[in-house]
Amino acid sequence: MKAYKFRLYPSSEQEIKLNKQIELCRQLYNSFLIERRYAYREQKKSLTYNYQQNEIPELKNTFVEYKGVHSQVLQDVAQRVNRAYKNFFRRNNEKKQGKRQKAGFPRLKGKGQYKSLTYPQSGFLILENGHVELSKIGIIRMFKHREINGDIKTLNISRDSAGNWYASFSVEQENQSFINGPTENTIGADVGLLHFATFSDGTVVDPPKFLRKAEKSIGKAQRNLSQKKRGSSNSNKAKITLSKRYKKVKNQREDFAHKLSKNIVDNNDVIVFENLNVAGMVKNHHLAKSIADASWSTLVQYTNYKAEGAGKEVVLVDPRNTSKTCSCCGHIKDDLELSQRIFVCGNCGYKIDRDLNAAINIHNRGLEKVGRGTPEFTPVEIGALPARATPVSEAGSPVR
Repeated sequence: MKAYKFRLYPSSEQEIKLNKQIELCRQLYNSFLIERRYAYREQKKSLTYNYQQNEIPELKNTFVEYKGVHSQVLQDVAQRVNRAYKNFFRRNNEKKQGKRQKAGFPRLKGKGQYKSLTYPQSGFLILENGHVELSKIGIIRMFKHREINGDIKTLNISRDSAGNWYASFSVEQENQSFINGPTENTIGADVGLLHFATFSDGTVVDPPKFLRKAEKSIGKAQRNLSQKKRGSSNSNKAKITLSKRYKKVKNQREDFAHKLSKNIVDNNDVIVFENLNVAGMVKNHHLAKSIADASWSTLVQYTNYKAEGAGKEVVLVDPRNTSKTCSCCGHIKDDLELSQRIFVCGNCGYKIDRDLNAAINIHNRGLEKVGRGTPEFTPVEIGALPARATPVSEAGSPVR
């Protein structure tokens, strides 16, 4: 399955219709959820998706405003409630088995919390000019910047917090390589804060720090919002302005991750990352903002799906002692301080940059995991990735 996402530009009249349909679906979602709760608590029975789906025709006869919403969009609302319950029971079972997490019972959706419509099978049509026609709404201008390859299964119409509209097509297709065959190259990557990524071939990518650069404009927008009367039209305008500032940062992060991940996949057959617990790392309040701004998980996610589509492989390895282990002799240096940027082995005297040493260890662990063994490796003998990079620095603040 692959998703194609395009920007929509509805007219003012179409935007009113879309917002009205989303609000109706939100109310229906809450009604289905309340009905399930009541049936279980009062009647001691569990309602199914088919039961609630069969209630929709009668609902449309009773509340005529629902006739303005495509039938399959309403069926998807019942499906969402059903998925919410299934996920709750799954998480509850995992919690009983010892996994540390909240079960998360399905909650009612407040205003603004339901932001999309889904057409599971029909109700939409892509026109020759690239626009999309939606049942009950009309023809909406769509910026179709690439062709859709495969069989379209679903269409999701969504609205973000900045008021922008998007169409996401879920497509079933065969894996198609988008690069020029295998390269027989392998690489390991060590991510950090001083350097966004240090690769086992010696290439270093600097952190873009998009959030840090936008903090001044974001702070100004936040102060402007705090001065507005809550619920007023000016307050809503200020919210949209603030959302647009955050949206820009998000777009910059995703663009950076897409370009870097494609570069990595184009030039390597096996890519090795650390299996980091980022959710646990951001609990460190001194580094949480920098870790979130780095978006390591996004890079791994994008690299993973691009590699899968190209017949390549992404390997995740245990990050334990990757910085403390000598990449030359395997000796573990337990007294390595966080402030030490240069690794000097106490056993063989090997001297190397701390992050590069970790990247080589990550690379070797990944090759062992996929059964390729650990090759003889000298960083200077490997060609550098054609990415934005700077020489490895011997100074800097601790990043691990």
